[in-house]
Amino acid sequence: MSVLVLVLSVSAACCLGFGFVLQQNAAQRAPLGDFLSPRLLLDLMRVPRWLGGIALMAAGMGLGAVALGQGQLSLVEPLLATNLLFALALSRHQTKQPLGRQGWAGLALLAGGVSAFIVAGQPEGGTAVTDPVRHWLIIGVMVGLAMLFTTYAKRSRLSSGPVLLALAAGLLYGVQDALTRVSGQRFSEGGLLELLTGWQPYAVLVLGVTGLILVQSAFETASLRMSLPALTAAQPIAGIICGVGFLGDRLRMDPGALAWEAAGLAAVVAGIVLLGLHPAMPRGAAQPRVPQLQPLRPS
Repeated sequence: MSVLVLVLSVSAACCLGFGFVLQQNAAQRAPLGDFLSPRLLLDLMRVPRWLGGIALMAAGMGLGAVALGQGQLSLVEPLLATNLLFALALSRHQTKQPLGRQGWAGLALLAGGVSAFIVAGQPEGGTAVTDPVRHWLIIGVMVGLAMLFTTYAKRSRLSSGPVLLALAAGLLYGVQDALTRVSGQRFSEGGLLELLTGWQPYAVLVLGVTGLILVQSAFETASLRMSLPALTAAQPIAGIICGVGFLGDRLRMDPGALAWEAAGLAAVVAGIVLLGLHPAMPRGAAQPRVPQLQPLRPS
């Protein structure tokens, strides 16, 4: 594994984790009437804390894009999942909560799971699949699941809705990472003209904006403890599926390696859940806005 890819990926995870906390701190105060609406982004643009979180997120995505240009998606995605560690670090600073057994257990599972998956799978680059049917089938399944989760989230916005929205955003971000890598390859092979004549960069933009609306709606209606674990777990899984499915990433496929890879991913998800439910994670969520009644004036 390249040291440069490791440094870039962990730096990206740091920016993303800090950015998610700042975004949620601001989004939880947004009007609930903006749920799943582009108006939500327009309202949040007036909040300096949210803009700071977006700036960190943009920096993280930029660093992640550079990492994807240097390494395999199946390698970078598990490393990006460590953003939850940095989110917990900032949340602990805000809440003054000790890490405790749950925090240490989650940290060990997440770090150990990422290490086990990378060591057992030994991700390597290969030849991308040229069959467009395979591309669209995998992307269609990911986007279709995201649409399904979003549809159900509309019906239960204050119960399971935030989790479903975060899952949907994670799936879209995983596809976005895959298409970001494809866009980088097109740029390196043919320059700006080759990049702009393909559909991938425009899909990256649409997926990014859509995912942002979903994430902010999840942050608006629930605490970080409900939304961020689902987002963090879904993104690497979707990215790995795209990487192996059509980008040509290769993992070891013998029974022993597959068992360790599956165990590593399971440990990553378990660690994400433990860290996401840690008491240090902000509990605050948006409360329904009740308009204040004006006292009646005597006639």
